[in-house]
Amino acid sequence: MKKSIFTLALALVALVASAQIKKPELMVIPSDVWCISNGYYTEVENMGMTTKVPNYKQALQENMGLKVAIAKINDLMAERQFPLKSLEQTLKNIEQQRMEDNLTMSKSGNELAESPLDEVARMAKADIILELSWEMKDFGPKHSLTYILEARDAYTAKTIGSSAGTGAPSISADVDVLLEEAIVANMDNLNNRLMDHFTEMQNIGREISLDIKVFANNARGIDLESEFGGEELVDLIETWLQLNTVQGRFTREYSSENVARFTQVRIPVYDERGRAIDANGFAKQLTKHLKGEPFYIPAKVLVKGLGRAVIILGEK
Repeated sequence: MKKSIFTLALALVALVASAQIKKPELMVIPSDVWCISNGYYTEVENMGMTTKVPNYKQALQENMGLKVAIAKINDLMAERQFPLKSLEQTLKNIEQQRMEDNLTMSKSGNELAESPLDEVARMAKADIILELSWEMKDFGPKHSLTYILEARDAYTAKTIGSSAGTGAPSISADVDVLLEEAIVANMDNLNNRLMDHFTEMQNIGREISLDIKVFANNARGIDLESEFGGEELVDLIETWLQLNTVQGRFTREYSSENVARFTQVRIPVYDERGRAIDANGFAKQLTKHLKGEPFYIPAKVLVKGLGRAVIILGEK
């Protein structure tokens, strides 16, 4: 009898623990291929090269099928209790922030160098981006839908998993109906991949990259080989990273007197208040350390998306 009670207690504890496991926050967006194939893009000149950049706002405003498709994926993920971020609302928030930046000239954001996806991911702070592509095909009076749903880490853009398939021909021409028929059979496998990835992040940290640079001819004459207490600044920065990354995980990929690049930097998923930490927030912690004793080094952080930050030393 006592053994049965003990077994039941363990089962209840396991049930409560599983219920408390936090799931990753997701955002569904149209893929670059879908946007460009359907004419929702702008052309940007960059060093003589023309690049096609997806225009999410135009796609949402002009293509009802996209809104329906995103809503259907959101419904399917919500049924599996994944928290969701809205692409449409995020775009509105970005526009609002741009208006505020333009009114504050000293903080106009001229240093920002982000792709539309980086900007969306940073504002939404989703953990995983689901990129959706689909194509409708006609078979006489029937229609079928072929889709690809690719999951990417919002911080590193690395692929986590994907789901793809074609639904059986149907007399329905509704995107949401055809999408559900095509996708539902493969959804749970993708869900498992998402949870495995997020569980790994919670165990060994979220991956980011961090660049440290130096303003040329800065007033302090500081570079990464400057010594404090007999140690070079770059080595002291590495010591700080060892103490503040998860399990001391990071790689110094390259360093010189003016540049240091750290990759595979594993930072905590959440801070002590339960708020998500991104590369920008982590970099600000380091700059705060460098502004204090014994360094007193002025520094600024440039935003490069959720998973990459650049710290420039020597001036603000």
